[in-house]
Amino acid sequence: MASTERVVVIGGGIGGLTAAAALHRRGCEVTVLERAPSLEPVGAAISLAPNSLRALDVIGLGDEIRDLAAWQGDGGLRAPSGRWLARTDAAAVAARFGGPLVLLHRATLVNSLAAGLPKGAIRTGVSATVADPGDARRPARVTTPDGELAADLVVAADGIRSAVRGALFPDHPGTVYSGFTTWRVVVPLPGVGFASHETWGRGRVWGSHPLKDGRVYAYAAAVAPAGQRAPDERAELLRRYGDWHDPIPAILAATRPEDVLRHDVHHVAEPLPAYHRGRVALVGDAAHAMPPLLGQGGNQAIEDAVVLAHRMDDLPAYTADRLPRATAVARKSARVARVNLMTGRARIAVRDTAMAALSKAAPGLLVRGFDGIADWRPPQPPYASVLSHPGTRRERQ
Repeated sequence: MASTERVVVIGGGIGGLTAAAALHRRGCEVTVLERAPSLEPVGAAISLAPNSLRALDVIGLGDEIRDLAAWQGDGGLRAPSGRWLARTDAAAVAARFGGPLVLLHRATLVNSLAAGLPKGAIRTGVSATVADPGDARRPARVTTPDGELAADLVVAADGIRSAVRGALFPDHPGTVYSGFTTWRVVVPLPGVGFASHETWGRGRVWGSHPLKDGRVYAYAAAVAPAGQRAPDERAELLRRYGDWHDPIPAILAATRPEDVLRHDVHHVAEPLPAYHRGRVALVGDAAHAMPPLLGQGGNQAIEDAVVLAHRMDDLPAYTADRLPRATAVARKSARVARVNLMTGRARIAVRDTAMAALSKAAPGLLVRGFDGIADWRPPQPPYASVLSHPGTRRERQ
């Protein structure tokens, strides 16, 4: 595939924008089609592990994001009473995986990715479907309300409900309900200092993480029937988590009902046969939606995007690179969700006792859980991003 080929990206989320930025750096003419009226992301944060930060180094954004991010310092895992079950050490994370684990608002990352694209490359308020995936002899065709676009490569980054995935693989069962729902809030909480933590209860999880600008990102997850909603989701959070340890009550007190986002969780339980068909490649949730409790969904989308730019001439090689890895991470995410959201009292007691004992006997237990994930490194890019950007250090590859 020539470096001047036309690329259409369907979806302006993190995976789609990273792919667009990486392919633009290769000299491609890139058009991003986003059906939402703007690129303003859902009001939540994202945790970036060393694996995705190294991928961002390839497109010259790694150091910029590290500098803008709220760094997750020491923290760990707690019980609802506040008792620490396991501790994490930021220095140990950086030493083990060659970089830090950082936290930032999704809008920060989206804005940085979009800023690297030419004016007019992103078109919002545009829905798109793949009319023809193309093949070696003909381009792919994408249909929009404004007409049809021909493309040498189509990047399908249209999310967990991907219409492109369904069109390419109509016999695949798609996503399944993961068995739990999630809430997310980003609220100001000046003057309240605390270490980042995740708290495991009975069929419930809470996470609290300070952002660099004085706000707090908090998330919750609970086993619940699909489609269940409360008249007031803030009141629902108070009911479920209001008697948990500090700073959870303070975060809930600072939360307005309109601040709360609630979404049921779905994932791709049966891996796709491939992440491509013809000239169309799937990235992110469109390819391998996974439960969020391992914090790798967005990280894997960034990995996909950078590897796709490296393998754009050979989409079967893209599938070969990404499908086994993303499948393994997705399966681990599902296992972690089952452990985190246990409902049996006896099993929870065993889990918590084991976590506390193992953490004392083997400090860094939680960190080692990311072996094989956070230590991933991107392929050597065939473009000069690393060499031409002094802020990106060669050793990060």
